Amino acid sequence: MKNDKISVIGCGNLGKSIAKGLLNHNEFSSNNVIATRRNLSFIEDLKEAGADITSDNLYAVSNSNIILIAVKPYNVSKIINEIKPVLKEDKHIIVSLATGLGTAEISDMLDNKFPIYRAMPNIAANIGESVTCICSKNSNQEQTEKVKFIFDAVGESLIINEELMEAATILGACGIAFVFRFIRAMIQGGIQIGFDANTAKKIVSQTVKGAAQMLQENNDHPESEIDKVTTPKGCTIVGLNEMEHQGFSSSLIKGIINSFEKIEK
Repeated sequence: MKNDKISVIGCGNLGKSIAKGLLNHNEFSSNNVIATRRNLSFIEDLKEAGADITSDNLYAVSNSNIILIAVKPYNVSKIINEIKPVLKEDKHIIVSLATGLGTAEISDMLDNKFPIYRAMPNIAANIGESVTCICSKNSNQEQTEKVKFIFDAVGESLIINEELMEAATILGACGIAFVFRFIRAMIQGGIQIGFDANTAKKIVSQTVKGAAQMLQENNDHPESEIDKVTTPKGCTIVGLNEMEHQGFSSSLIKGIINSFEKIEK
């Protein structure tokens, strides 16, 4: 990977998060990252971190071999038509971050001549804590390892069947917003019981971080961890039961399902 150059086409929130994550990772030379955006003032900080920034997508593609297309789905066709003249079959790997656009559709735009990947990371990539689901078409093992290496550098990645990509978008990408909303509600509750906002945020943030890390390291079911802190007649079980009476779990599940149904349409 040290000889591979990566271009991120369209550094909005997600694309910029990926670029930042790569620049912060010691396995990548900052000189090997090219970031594009029409208005370069929004990505000046990437330049300060060592990336090559440009508004010229043709330049970016010509000088890289792994192309991350991080634009809205309705702009993917336009970008592909723009960069087609400089794409080379024996050089380039295409990775789309666009929601809802299948590898077959993208492959058709490129006359089925290139390895095509779909990847769905989330904005935690900029601190190296994203989860990214990946699928592909016309690819081989070496190319897959390269693409997975990129997203492992900004968190953790999983290779999944393409039929699950929309579900992965909801659970991983939209899911980070659901978690933030949960955290916000906990902070508001903390304020009501006496903490100032900043102290409540610190307590809640570390509590959520610790809970997630316990699940990862213990490889346990959440209910097993809950049982460890729910003593008979204690305050924890009272709080949990009231949340369930108010529809906590069911409302979260319904939100996930509604988001999935929206993306399916």
